Amino acid sequence: MPSFETITGSVQNWLYDTFTPTSALMLECLIVILLVTTLFAVLGLVLVLMERKVAAHIQIRLGPNRVGPGGMLQTVADTLKLLMKEGLTPDLADKFLFNLAPFVVITVAMLLLAPIAFAKGFQIWDINIGVLYVSAVSSLSVIGILMAGWASNNKYSLLGAMRSGAQIVSYELSAGLAILSIVVLTGSLQISDIIESQRDGWWLFKGHVPAVISFVLFLVAVTAETNRAPFDLAEAESELTAGFHTEYSGMRFALFFLAEYINIFILCAIGATLFLGGWMPLHFGNWEGFNQLMDYIPSSVWFMGKTFFLIFLIMWFRWTFPRLRVDQLLNLEWKYLLPISLFNLLLVTVVAIMKWHF
Repeated sequence: MPSFETITGSVQNWLYDTFTPTSALMLECLIVILLVTTLFAVLGLVLVLMERKVAAHIQIRLGPNRVGPGGMLQTVADTLKLLMKEGLTPDLADKFLFNLAPFVVITVAMLLLAPIAFAKGFQIWDINIGVLYVSAVSSLSVIGILMAGWASNNKYSLLGAMRSGAQIVSYELSAGLAILSIVVLTGSLQISDIIESQRDGWWLFKGHVPAVISFVLFLVAVTAETNRAPFDLAEAESELTAGFHTEYSGMRFALFFLAEYINIFILCAIGATLFLGGWMPLHFGNWEGFNQLMDYIPSSVWFMGKTFFLIFLIMWFRWTFPRLRVDQLLNLEWKYLLPISLFNLLLVTVVAIMKWHF
């Protein structure tokens, strides 16, 4: 079976041999756009169905089981319903910003896919500041959320957007410090370098206790950044009807809904890359036989398996813990997670300098 590295290399060589460099580059961009759009559509369908099945399993019920075999086509039916629904705009809303907001959120999600290595040799852009790029671009999504809340001319939407803004900006600090701990251990911001540094073992195991603490902090911060329960204060149905997207319907609502799940996938993919080796198989030092056996599993299967494992954990959180109050949410970050993150970064630095990691 040909690897992704071989396929992408063959396609690139064919394009540049057949067309002029400018035309070949434009065709490459077009292929990437088509692949990203297809991935978004497939992930949206799969993750929503997965959410419902996980929730059903945790609550000891069946979940979707009518549309298609085992309810597999339920999300397709829901998508068709959203496509046919009329998109309404409140009379007193700022129509330009109201319509622009969902596109800002989904565009940020698309930009975040660029540095992620889905398999060996299968990456859109291996930028040398990949981790910094992800941290910087992911913070832009809050602009779309604030835009949606303010432009809706609805007090519930505005309150939800303000909560979301405070929450995302706060928890970005802990997420950033958790990511920085792996950068300190690796000595590079480039995604491919971070993956390569885990050839003889994943950082979750090699980095001792500080790496495990960083991993837990990252998971909590990612759950909060994506406005997932128990941190879903931005769209708390019992208080704010639906938060910042209360006034949205049809495809504009679908874009917000899709962006939430795509962001979960992307942030879990980053977590899998930093702490669990990305597409790198599980290797243990000089265990040649075991390491060769692990190499038989395709790199794309390793990457997707790790990413979906983290997604499952985040879904498990949602259906296990009750929603926090706003003051509890912010206290958790500023009084507990941030000090722990700063102290843990110091520990990681000591581990890296003393070379105590495996």
